[in-house]
Amino acid sequence: MIEDDVPSERQSSIVRLPGGIWALGFVSLFMDISSEMIHGLLPVFLTSVLGASTEMIGLIEGVGEATASISKLFSGWVSDRLGKRKALAIIGYGLAALSKPLFALAPTSSLVLAARFSDRIGKGIRGAPRDAMVGDMVPAGLRGAAYGLRQALDTIGAFAGPLIAIALMATLHDNFRLIFWLALIPGLLSVLVLLVGVREPPHEGGAAQAPLKLGDLRSIGTAYWIVVGIGAVLTLARFSEAFLILRAQTLGLSLALAPLVLVIMNIVYAFSAYPLGALSDRIDRKLMLAFGFAILVAADTVLAIAPNLPAVMAGVALWGLHMGMTQGLLSALVADEAPTNLRATAFGLFNFVSGMALLLASLIAGALWEVIGPYATFMAGAAFTAIGLVGTVMVLRR
Repeated sequence: MIEDDVPSERQSSIVRLPGGIWALGFVSLFMDISSEMIHGLLPVFLTSVLGASTEMIGLIEGVGEATASISKLFSGWVSDRLGKRKALAIIGYGLAALSKPLFALAPTSSLVLAARFSDRIGKGIRGAPRDAMVGDMVPAGLRGAAYGLRQALDTIGAFAGPLIAIALMATLHDNFRLIFWLALIPGLLSVLVLLVGVREPPHEGGAAQAPLKLGDLRSIGTAYWIVVGIGAVLTLARFSEAFLILRAQTLGLSLALAPLVLVIMNIVYAFSAYPLGALSDRIDRKLMLAFGFAILVAADTVLAIAPNLPAVMAGVALWGLHMGMTQGLLSALVADEAPTNLRATAFGLFNFVSGMALLLASLIAGALWEVIGPYATFMAGAAFTAIGLVGTVMVLRR
């Protein structure tokens, strides 16, 4: 059993992290390269090639993320029930990799929706077991650093993918479908690294006794449910990044450079996630979360009123900083507050609630954009963020 004492500070956190954390990070890196090669071009592909509306984009993004979250709920339960994490992760990453050709073959936005659905089921199956495995591998005093490192490597893939897409768009003369085919290669590499590079630690407690029973959920504790609530409000304010790309397009960003939006966001995200995660091991995590809410308010406001592309990119950079401050931190908070034998279930529940919030947020964002315009979409995000900030401050005061 891993004890939750804080290790000696004489070594840096990154040196003390086990090799399995690094391997899981590279698994995420390769899969994010694969996914973001597609995701960075998908809003433009949908609008310019398939003629989809922003409401349809909001539906595709919202349904996709909600599907992932529902899948995480059940994969987390199965992982705790069986005491297995790696096998479910392999299934999830494999399904996501094999869904990539569907984007290349799609003649209509309906098949894109089906492809996104399949891809997000894969994400949902792998998410909770993988996140629980990270918590199983390290003690509490290293969890901020561990989740921050995995998130940082994941996010390096998230900006490498759009960069590769930009280069391929220039080289292949805007051939969206061929680029979507090429995205299959890093997806398969991700599965290979998981198969050979990750060793699952022993799962404590054996098979859980139906962890979705109401009595067991109550045993998780109030502090966990507060984290779930804060994460849901934060997600309502942080709708799909597809709307960041569309915002840049309204101010003249060319089709070939559309993935640049995700590159800028994810560079900031990647280089802030690990240091801020390690910092959260030494200060109050909820205090850092409050700062993350404040940064998102600033990002939404800038994006709402931006008069030109440089201003949009400044808002996108702030969005990335907010992600670096909050996403790994929320995972560390879930791992801190959940019982070990229900850890994957706890991650599944957290992601399920967040996914429902993202579905609602993306649908609202698409409708506001269609009816009023981008100003309304981003100011609504700022308003939800302000509500979350007030709630976080109230929790801190208690």
